[in-house]
Formats: sequence, C-alpha cells, structure tokens
Amino acid sequence: MTGNEYQGAALRTASGMNYDHHGMIINGALGLCGESGEVADIIKKATFQGHQLDKEHIAEELGDVAWYLAITAAAIGKNLDEILEANVAKLKARYPDGFDADKSIHRKEYANG
Repeated sequence: MTGNEYQGAALRTASGMNYDHHGMIINGALGLCGESGEVADIIKKATFQGHQLDKEHIAEELGDVAWYLAITAAAIGKNLDEILEANVAKLKARYPDGFDADKSIHRKEYANG
C-alpha cells in the first residue's frame, strides 16, 4: 500500500466528521500529539515502571499516528507520498552519507526545517 492509498482509506473514515477545513487541521495536529504521547507512555512504562515493552500496542498506536498524519496532510492540501518524498529529500540533503553526529550539531538550517 502506498502512502496515498492509505491516505484515501483514512480520509474515508474521516469524511463523516463534522468540522471545516480549519477544524480538520486542529483535529489532526492535536491527534498527532495525543497518539504520539500514547506511544511515549508505553515506552515510559517499560523503561521506568517495570512493564514489558508491548510492541504490538506500539504498532497499534503508530497506526493511529498515521491516520492523524493522513488527515492533517490532506487538510493542508498535501498527499502522503508528497510528504514522505519531501522528508527523504530533506534528509538526503542534510545527511548525504547517512547520519553523522557532527553534521547534526553543525547543520545548516533549511527554510522549511
């Protein structure tokens, strides 16, 4: 499945929600924060509270992150393939030979992050 195919399926489940374009951006951004926080909470519990690391639960929450990513991208007029391709291009420009800690510390700032 491509990012765009996933996005189409995700948007099908968002279509009945009652919000305008601005509401879709807000819902998406807040949803990304909430679901990312759930991933962090699972890892926190495994790291500091003696829980087993539940990889299946992490995978489920990452799916929720993907859903919110898909609707947020659509709300700003982008498809997921564009978002993913632009991110890879940015990372290749920033780290042409793979990650390098020195390049990370002394990196050039790019116009879009």
